[in-house]
Parts: sequence; C-alpha cells; structure tokens
Amino acid sequence: MGDVLAGFQTVWEFDTDSVLIRFERGIRTPKLLQALGERRVPYEALSAVEVTPGKRGTVVLRAVPRPGADPLMDAADGQLKDGGDPYRLVLPAERGTLAEYYAEEIRAALGPAAATPAESYLVAAPAPPLSFKAYDGKASFDGKAVSFRWFWTGASSAKWKVGDQRFRIDDLSGVEWRSPESKGTGGGSPKQGRSGYLRLLERGAEDGRPAAPGGGAARTGARAGARAGAGTGAAGAMGTAGAMGSEGPAVATRPDHDPAAVVFGLGYGLVHESLPFAAAVLEAVQAATPDPASGLTRATARPGRRDPADIADRIRHLGELHTAGLLTDDEFSSKKAELLAEL
Repeated sequence: MGDVLAGFQTVWEFDTDSVLIRFERGIRTPKLLQALGERRVPYEALSAVEVTPGKRGTVVLRAVPRPGADPLMDAADGQLKDGGDPYRLVLPAERGTLAEYYAEEIRAALGPAAATPAESYLVAAPAPPLSFKAYDGKASFDGKAVSFRWFWTGASSAKWKVGDQRFRIDDLSGVEWRSPESKGTGGGSPKQGRSGYLRLLERGAEDGRPAAPGGGAARTGARAGARAGAGTGAAGAMGTAGAMGSEGPAVATRPDHDPAAVVFGLGYGLVHESLPFAAAVLEAVQAATPDPASGLTRATARPGRRDPADIADRIRHLGELHTAGLLTDDEFSSKKAELLAEL
C-alpha cells in the first residue's frame, strides 16, 4: 500500500505484505508500547480487522492477531488493558471513514488461513539478552537459557533452599505469565500489594510439573524446580497448575514457593519489562520444539530478505515523510539504516 496512518501515540505504515506499527515516545504513551518501539506484523499473522467507536470523540482501528501468530499476545493471554494493546490505533472520530478504508484494504490482504491458528510465530518477539528485576529475584535470558538469581530481601525459604536456577530452553515447554494489573492475580504476597508472576513450564511430564510433597522443590536431573501444571494454549505454550504427573496428582505450588517462577507486583517486574521477556522465551521455546510431522526443531518464522525494489520504495517514502517534517533527522537516518540492513 505504501501509506501511513498516524493516530494517537501510534503510527501504522502499510507495505504490500505487512504493516509496520511504530509507537511514539512520550509521557502519554504506555510504557509497554515504548519498550516495544515498533513491530512489523505480516498480514498473514492477522485473522481480522475491526473499526469501533472509541472514547471522547475517537475511533479505534484494531487488527486481530491469529492465535499462535504472536508470542507477545500468547504470553499476555488477554490480560492487556486497551491502552497497552499493540494492535490498536486510536484516531480522531472524523477520520472514521479513513479507518474503514484501511480496514477493508487489510481484509483484502488476508489469506485463507486467517480463520485458523498459526502453526508458528509470525511476529518477532524482542530479541535477547533480556532481564528484569522481580520482587524475589532477577530474571535473565541470554537466548539459550533462563536464569533466576534470588534476592535475600524477597525470596522465600523454599527458593533459598534450592538456590539460584538456570533452565535451558530445550528443557522448557512454555511460559505462564500473569499480570500484576489483572484482577484475581495470586502470585504470592509482595508487600506492595497485588502480585503477578512468570513461571517456566518444563518438559518431561505428561501434562505438567508435579510439585514435591510439602510444596518444596523436586529434583529433575541436575536442576531443581518445583513442578506446576503445563497445559497448552493456542501456541502450545501456556498452562495452569494442578495437572497429573507420573508421580501421581500434582500439588499446585504457589509461585512465590516455586523455584521455576519469579513473583512481581506493581513496583517490581512491571508489565513492560516482564511481558516482552516472556514473549522472547516463548519464541525460543517454539523454535526448539520438534515438529511432530518431521521430528526436526522448528525455526521461528521471520520475514526473509526483502525485495530491493521494495526497499528503495520504502526509503523514498521515508524521504517524503522527512521532507514533510513527520520524521526527525535521527528517525529518518535510523529507519533508512534498518531498511538497508534488510538487503
């Protein structure tokens, strides 16, 4: 399409096969969107496009991702507030007709697979290395393994007993993330109030990770990890505690007692830090998961090399935006360098 549609704190740039969603930096832009910066979403990653009335004289253009197409949305599992939804573009109400036009253009680009879950991730997660401070420890991900280093001021005695943890990606089946902003979240009892958590789900049990008697940690090989449930969602990567394991009925282990989980509240492990982390781990887990059909590991789907002619058109378009004053010198130079790197 080659067009640009600018809304409040967000800009959509349309290409022939994808839309580049850029998030502005500023005090009014939610921190999660600022942390993401921008995301390229192939049209094949979408199932639908909606145009609905917004608040205070606005209209909302929203793309609906296919289940299993975006690790960030799989990890979020419907817990994001509207303001933090990276697929929403809020426009003044008088631009409603324009929103409908672009919605129709995107719908025309959707393929026959739009109504079905994606077989692999089509939208890239933030790249490692990544880390964030939770209430009871620091979580780090280097692309190959996730590490938890406990804080003496917040970690439970159960976590101190087993010590710091390191989980290889090929030993994991997924991630369970719960936002501290969600109602009914129960990750433990951080002193600042309602808590969330990020729990790693391990391979090796039929449906989950059975907890050791008494809520302590159960040994698996050379690594310790309390076992919680690991059911599968759209991308085969989310679950809840309480599954049946090989040793009998599983005991639901509280995340603040589970060495395979870190707990965070409104002041620790904020959404804009912990959710991109969870998405990156999910993407890596899928890439390391054997394909049932071939038995080979599945590489995460990413856009291939771009057509040089398409790159040239994009650079010309960026030049027009720069000349019109819609892009700063630094933004133009940065975007141009990114495009040239795709050749």
